[in-house]
Amino acid sequence: MSPVQSALLLLLTPLASATLIALALRRAGAVAQWVSVAAAAVVCAVSLQFVFNGTDVNASLEWLRFGGFSVSLGFKIDALARLMLFVVGFVGFLIHVFSVGYMHDDAARARFFGGLSIFMFSMLGIVVADSLFMIFIFWELVGFSSYLLIGHYLHKQSAADAAKKAFIVNRVGDFGFLLGIVWCYWAFGTTNLNALAFKAGAAGTVISAALPLLLFCGAVGKSAQMPLHVWLPDAMEGPTPVSALIHAATMVAAGVYMLCRINFLMVPEALNVIAALGTITALYAALCAVVQRDIKKVLAYSTLSQLGYMVAAFGLGSLAVTHEGSAHSVVLAAGVGAAMFHLTTHAFFKALLFLGSGSVIHGCHHEQDIFQMGGLRKSMPITFLTFTLGVLAIIGFPFLAGFFSKDAILYLAFKKNTLIFAALAFTAILTSFYMVRMWKIVFLGEARSEEAKHAHESGLVMTLPLMLLAGLSISGGYPAIFGKLAGSVMSLVPDAHNDHAAHPIILGTSLAVMLLGAGAAWLFYPAAATDALESKAGGLFRGLVALKESFDAVYDYYVAKVQQRFAMLLNFLEQIFLAGLIIRGCAGLVGLVGLGVRALHVGSLHAYVYWFLLGAVLLWGFAAGIF
Repeated sequence: MSPVQSALLLLLTPLASATLIALALRRAGAVAQWVSVAAAAVVCAVSLQFVFNGTDVNASLEWLRFGGFSVSLGFKIDALARLMLFVVGFVGFLIHVFSVGYMHDDAARARFFGGLSIFMFSMLGIVVADSLFMIFIFWELVGFSSYLLIGHYLHKQSAADAAKKAFIVNRVGDFGFLLGIVWCYWAFGTTNLNALAFKAGAAGTVISAALPLLLFCGAVGKSAQMPLHVWLPDAMEGPTPVSALIHAATMVAAGVYMLCRINFLMVPEALNVIAALGTITALYAALCAVVQRDIKKVLAYSTLSQLGYMVAAFGLGSLAVTHEGSAHSVVLAAGVGAAMFHLTTHAFFKALLFLGSGSVIHGCHHEQDIFQMGGLRKSMPITFLTFTLGVLAIIGFPFLAGFFSKDAILYLAFKKNTLIFAALAFTAILTSFYMVRMWKIVFLGEARSEEAKHAHESGLVMTLPLMLLAGLSISGGYPAIFGKLAGSVMSLVPDAHNDHAAHPIILGTSLAVMLLGAGAAWLFYPAAATDALESKAGGLFRGLVALKESFDAVYDYYVAKVQQRFAMLLNFLEQIFLAGLIIRGCAGLVGLVGLGVRALHVGSLHAYVYWFLLGAVLLWGFAAGIF
């Protein structure tokens, strides 16, 4: 099989699965789930083939032509795409397997697995696309499929509202993304990534920083950066495997991946904005996570924070860069390497944490309040062990995957911007704090509800993916593992170990922030049914809650007081001018003319002779120049 045929198999298999389920298996949930899992297995196998063979693919085919304008669709598979293929293919397959157990009793599991397949098709299309136009097509398909999956529980109004919110908020970012694509075509005459890289390099710089910032709008929506972050916490209304697939490993990472794809279009002014926005998002989300009670929403805000880390890393890679010689591409690469390194390790341990939370929710009979859990260490030992490894990885415990990727970002920030370094270090303290808080309250102490008392360990189909992801959360950051997956991207990762001056500072900072946050959470939070922060520091707690709710409050005010009233004004003007004066007015005028003309038809020959003579006189006057 040729590389192009393999790429087609990779892309079209989940589409075939979704089509088969939609047309023939809507009432056969058991068969539908295995069709979807089989499709995910094929995707995983072909992805691994691309990764371990190191195969590059560059092929395109003209799709549409309008005069001199043509649209081509094709594949661009290189080291960056192969790394993302592994994340989507392997982690996606494990989530499919986990879903077999988690969704076993769901009456609509055929629809659920059909949604998973169409999502895999959409996400893979973004990864292998060779042009911004093709990326945008699959970008919108990802939005559609995530809408279906988030709103899976149709009987819940909150799920329907969350799906609509995610869809609408993402369209706001996508509008800016589309404007950037149009500007790209206008400036360079193409949206093909290879051609853009060549032309942008030949030009030396992009005309305006507005172009990359417009393209960045797409990442702001998909990767939930401020101020378009509000959809992701609400999206936890979907089934937990959806949260793991969309909000940990793939969809939210698409924005970061897209930025790395278009790094050649970046300029320092745009990258300064990107780095600042990523840092602010990371810090804001970490503060919000501290006051969450829902186990999935703690992880949702954690995902927001980690995505902020990745976006900040991308921006930091080119701060204060010049465009002379090859400096532009070399310094950019540091940001790409750090962002993709953390994207990959984060996919491992965050998918583990989300699936672990799903195992906890499943074992506790769908209880999600962490203060109603407790004591699960004894009743769910495999989930406890794997979840613990996920927590250690995300807080940067030495020699686990998150330790290496987080240090790469801190090192980059240390070298480029002291203020961002300090903000990210403080964010790391908060990460350690709220993750240990959640872990202790959920698993230690005694059971605090009937659901927790009767909790049970999940079956092998759910615990096996946890064990495999736990293994990657341990080993995924080592050069022998990540280097094999990343190929040439590995050489772009900033290495603090070779900087003898900075290495002790970075290592000391990393260990200090982890111990400070974890120790504070361990000492401050008892394994109890009440939130210690709320009872001991009510003002701070209420302030953090207000911070969390502030954006939704602003958006609600805007919709109710500005957008709705503007819509009412437009409706009034439409009724008065368009429907009233223009449409009804023209209709009335035509009616009057009709009445007048009809009045002339009296059926009398004498009257018609007089009208004829009057017309003849008027015609003579016009011909003679009298009028």
